[in-house]
Amino acid sequence: MEERLFFIGIFMAAYAYLSRYFKENKTLDTPNKAGAWHAIFCALAGFSICLVMVMSMLDTRATFISLDVAVFSPTELYPSLAAALICAIIGFWRGRSSWDKIETRQYYLGEDLEWADTVFSAVLLASVLMYFVVQAFKIPSSSMESTLLIGDHLFVNKFIYGLRVPLAGKRVFSLAPISRGDVIVFQFPDDDMSHLHCGSVQYRKDFIKRVVGVPGDVIQVVDGQLIRNGQPVSAESYAQYLDGRSRYPRPVDPLTPQAYQEIWSKHGLDKELQDMERDYFGPVTVPEHSYFAMGDNRDKSCDSRYWGPVDAKDVKGKAWFIYWPPSRMRVVR
Repeated sequence: MEERLFFIGIFMAAYAYLSRYFKENKTLDTPNKAGAWHAIFCALAGFSICLVMVMSMLDTRATFISLDVAVFSPTELYPSLAAALICAIIGFWRGRSSWDKIETRQYYLGEDLEWADTVFSAVLLASVLMYFVVQAFKIPSSSMESTLLIGDHLFVNKFIYGLRVPLAGKRVFSLAPISRGDVIVFQFPDDDMSHLHCGSVQYRKDFIKRVVGVPGDVIQVVDGQLIRNGQPVSAESYAQYLDGRSRYPRPVDPLTPQAYQEIWSKHGLDKELQDMERDYFGPVTVPEHSYFAMGDNRDKSCDSRYWGPVDAKDVKGKAWFIYWPPSRMRVVR
């Protein structure tokens, strides 16, 4: 969302700059020019408002879509373009019909300029804060219970792992490394929008999980028990197993260790093995610049056992503080 807001701010800044230029040079001197310029503002406003509304509705389902080299998803693009077209038609009619009325024409142009300046300042500031500093998220599922409950609202610290360089996938000025035990928010790591994971499309959704493996760690699950580097991980007070000792049977693994590692690294293991990975998984080696993430609700979590490693470039930040509801206000650990 923050990338979208940034570009909305940039477009509004360009509109404000050109509006001042046209006003000083009295360029908008015909009905069609005045109508076209007002139509552009209305189209930008309609597109932006519709885009934010769509993203807000997707937010409630934890589908936070991020910019990927100017590619919009159809869910975002089509309604926003339709809104822009309708607003442009209305704007052209308003601007053109008021051209011969100097006061009305000046009112529209001045109003457009004022709104463009306001949106530019507010949206650019919001996008910078959301991209680099802190962002609010809402927990949509039970995969992190009982650490995080459905409906919890929390702030995510987006600068602790370093400032993200826009569109570059890199970080600078890191305050701390991503470590085992950190609860992180990240964009779903599989870039293929046609792939199904855990029964549905997860493309570009934001996930929140706990890091249980860092680069070089060998991760395995045996009878539901997490094993790291050959040793059972027992000091996990946050982990819960709702199914108790009811475990899936050990599968007959049709894959060689090399094929298993490769398919897992390419986010295709759940397609190959279905639900076998929950209680018997691996072993796999966490690749360089990647992490193994699991939900604290181990029997009800769609995590790295199914869809593979989390690349460092997809990590958005560290879960920081639950601010709502008041009864659950606390630091996330």
